[in-house]
Amino acid sequence: MKKQEDLGRQLLAIDRKNYKAYKQIRGHYDFGNFSLHIDYVQGDPFASPSQLAIRMPLEETGLPRDSYKNSSRQTALCDYISRVFAQNCRKHSDHRSAGHRGAGHSGKMFMPSIGQEILERNATVLADTSLEVRFNAGLPARGRSVLGRQAVEMLIKDLPQIVQESLYYDALDKRRLQAHIEVAEDADFLRTQLRQMNLVAFIANGAILPRRSGVDDRPMSGQAVPFQSPSSLEVTVDLPNRGKVRGMGLYKGINLIVGGGYHGKSTLLRAISMGVYNHIPGDGREYVATDASAMKIRAEDERSIQKVNISAFINKLPLQQSTEAFSTPSASGSTSQAANIMEALEAGSKLLLIDEDTSATNFMIRDHRMQQLISKEKEPITPFLDKVKQMYHEQGVSTILVMGGSGDYFEVANTVIALEEFRIKDVSEQAKAIAEKYQTQRAREGGQQFGRLSHRQVDHQCLNPEKGKKSVSIKVHAIDQILYGEEKIDVSQIEQLIDQGQLKAIGEAMVYLYHNANGKAKLADDLSRCEQLLNEKGLDALSPKLRGDLVRFRKVELAAAINRFRNLKII
Repeated sequence: MKKQEDLGRQLLAIDRKNYKAYKQIRGHYDFGNFSLHIDYVQGDPFASPSQLAIRMPLEETGLPRDSYKNSSRQTALCDYISRVFAQNCRKHSDHRSAGHRGAGHSGKMFMPSIGQEILERNATVLADTSLEVRFNAGLPARGRSVLGRQAVEMLIKDLPQIVQESLYYDALDKRRLQAHIEVAEDADFLRTQLRQMNLVAFIANGAILPRRSGVDDRPMSGQAVPFQSPSSLEVTVDLPNRGKVRGMGLYKGINLIVGGGYHGKSTLLRAISMGVYNHIPGDGREYVATDASAMKIRAEDERSIQKVNISAFINKLPLQQSTEAFSTPSASGSTSQAANIMEALEAGSKLLLIDEDTSATNFMIRDHRMQQLISKEKEPITPFLDKVKQMYHEQGVSTILVMGGSGDYFEVANTVIALEEFRIKDVSEQAKAIAEKYQTQRAREGGQQFGRLSHRQVDHQCLNPEKGKKSVSIKVHAIDQILYGEEKIDVSQIEQLIDQGQLKAIGEAMVYLYHNANGKAKLADDLSRCEQLLNEKGLDALSPKLRGDLVRFRKVELAAAINRFRNLKII
């Protein structure tokens, strides 16, 4: 391995040369207490930035064994180090690069942005004997000429300082690090306890659920009303670090959230939907936990559907079109919502989260008067109202539903909670009394059974990611779109995807399935195989290239992306 001094000499030797001369520095360099790995060097100052990594012996860091003694703590530790390293990169880059290291990203070191969630990422990887941090750098340039002296300043002077401030335990804020680790461990433990307690969700008393805005996920300050559970729904959980925490437990079955407009119904459901992730200390949702398989369901006009059995909800279409293997390039609101439910069940979801505001009205309810006008024989849609209870009893799938416009759901709900100015009331008994007093005259249309699930098999050849001469082409646009080969996958309506790195990892997982196809496996088996691979080998197993921009997804989101791939072919 070359030495730190060798890198310095190389950079000075190529000063003022054409930018492609930077290619010469690719390799590994010994900096004494750590090694620098320059894995990819950009060929142009306006191209994707160079990829670098720091590798340090674990014993050199001084990190106590207790901080990574289990997978939960290890993920939180790596998440915290990534945040600190990124912050120090910004500090040194902003301080040094003002003008004299080139324009744009030239002369800057950075990592992908990190939000409010504590997620498994491969930006920082903890192995048995080493700690590795991966980051990007815009190598200094003026026009297309190398600025070698500035590169020496960046890589030989600033980088060791960033490492010193970010990777050594003595340099870290020990109190914040410990809180970060303990909050994540408690949240993971709480999520595992839900099933044992017969719960699908838990919201701790004192939680701050409202966010600052639709584009700012930090907690609302000042005006936010702390969450307080009704006494009838209050449960206590005993966490490894925080100890006893009280809050509202929502039990398996059908849970209804009601209330006037703008009183917090959707805010509560949003918090529950984000409860599949751990959150950083101070987020307000640290002790909001939801069944890990929960899937937010909505209507999604114009999405493609490939051979999904939606006959549980929609049957006897005009022109005798089959709904047992329903396909369309442009779904309606009702067919898309039916498909979204059946695909979630196929992927293993045991909890559906639904908001009437983003649902197809004719899919959710058909009242008595409409039944009188349009007979069941002429209506192919069986409303969700008539299937939700069957789905729970036969498939073990619970539902949390925001409903402000139809009291007919009172008859099927196990629990009804009402929000008034963000304050919660248990109105289950009142809702049942109303349902008994004001009997609906509508006829039930759900039949005797829920219906059959989809068990589809993907033709893996359709997942070929080639684009022209490129053997693999995957690009991501924000958190809305994956460009997979030559096809765009619109994932904007998969509401629980919250990080660009998840989209990149999903794209790599699709490539993995293409190259490791099992010709007889069902889609559900493919999803489980990917999940097992990630559990055993981590995110690096998805890509042959060393990279640090992948973030862990859930298998229900991988399924959702595959199902929105317009080139999808089902055998």
